[in-house]
Amino acid sequence: WKNRWNSMSWCVIGVRGVEFRHHRYEDMVRALFSVQNECPYITRIYSIGRSVEGRHLYVLEFSDNPGIHEALEPEFKYVGNMHGNEVLGRELLIQFSQFLCEEYRAGNHRITQLIHDTRIHILPSMNPDGYEVAARQGPEFNGYVTGRGNAKDVDLNRNFPDLNALLYYYEKSNGKNHHFPLPDNWEEQVEPETMAVIKWMQNYNFILSANLHGGAVVANYPFDKSRDLRIRGKTTYSATPDDKLFKKLAKSYSYAHSWMHKSWNCGDYFEEGITNGASWYSLSKGMQDFNYLYSNCFEITLELSCDKFPPASALQREWLGNREALVTYLEQVHHGIKGMVYDENSNPIDNAVISVSGINHDVTSGVDGDYFRLLLPGTYTVTVSAPGYQPSTSTVTVGPAEAVQLHFYLKLVPKETNFNKNHHGKRGSLSAKPPPVYPGPR
Repeated sequence: WKNRWNSMSWCVIGVRGVEFRHHRYEDMVRALFSVQNECPYITRIYSIGRSVEGRHLYVLEFSDNPGIHEALEPEFKYVGNMHGNEVLGRELLIQFSQFLCEEYRAGNHRITQLIHDTRIHILPSMNPDGYEVAARQGPEFNGYVTGRGNAKDVDLNRNFPDLNALLYYYEKSNGKNHHFPLPDNWEEQVEPETMAVIKWMQNYNFILSANLHGGAVVANYPFDKSRDLRIRGKTTYSATPDDKLFKKLAKSYSYAHSWMHKSWNCGDYFEEGITNGASWYSLSKGMQDFNYLYSNCFEITLELSCDKFPPASALQREWLGNREALVTYLEQVHHGIKGMVYDENSNPIDNAVISVSGINHDVTSGVDGDYFRLLLPGTYTVTVSAPGYQPSTSTVTVGPAEAVQLHFYLKLVPKETNFNKNHHGKRGSLSAKPPPVYPGPR
């Protein structure tokens, strides 16, 4: 029976001769390298690490300058198959990679512009070991949790450092609101796959991301962890300071998806096909909350199929249902404001803090001095600060189209200000104010 299943439903040929099939590890690697071979000038393959069993976590990058961060060009990522038995995301991202390559070669203006203006990173499988466990059983026999965890049966979406607890503590004292520190011994507490993703985030200034799952059909946005865990069995909405923006991001996917926005799916009802994570059920140590609290990256979790391991015969319909949404969501990285942070001599300043009045979540400039702040249309007061410099404030109006460019030139704090501060207790400027002392995370 298993041989019959393997030969019959493992692959289905669809439109334009494209093969809709499930990809075991070696098949997936071959598919990625095939895309790289077809589109060598706009792609690069790199590994961010290895799984417990030694499989590479391969990423396929699309850019007009692969391997290089270009100033003012945002970095975007898609992550699939974090739960090994939730396989649709893996197949969609392989298909999406082939689609980007084919459409670029065909001269599709929309795709060409995306690849020229964005650095796109695609990780089809974060959990290749778990996938192999699930795939050995196949669609018809797959249990709800068989292959969900990694080779050590650890759920990777409960394996990131818990930075929510730190945020919820600081919220009570108007303390730090972004880039929370990792615990001293964090490397000992996480799995190799989780560590690889965290180090990946440290090496690239990601701005927007989505994490593809299965088992429901809904776009889930932060926070996943409830602020009040004392209310047992009760779900409570846990909003980020960017709640309206996250709703818009989630809707951009659900409404571009063929049926997610219709609310009723898999026997569940989600208004407009979106949900706050904690409002659905509270989850600690998840990847999407970690992205928001540790980096400049805004991530949502996309639940894409009722069936965690759909048969190959369903893959073409799923691809057609998700194709436009995958492109539309990627395009959201180009909204809001972006710009350079310079000193008076036009040298870039990295790690400058960009604050938006009324939104208690700051972002920082990257190593090239460029920053990106996703925002809804509206008028905002933006302040940029960096140690040793006087803060600079501008007002900007954001429209519904591409990001508005807003550059900042920071002046050094005058030396006499430092002298007055040190010797007479006077405060010469906002940036000369001593930083508040926060209690440690432990």
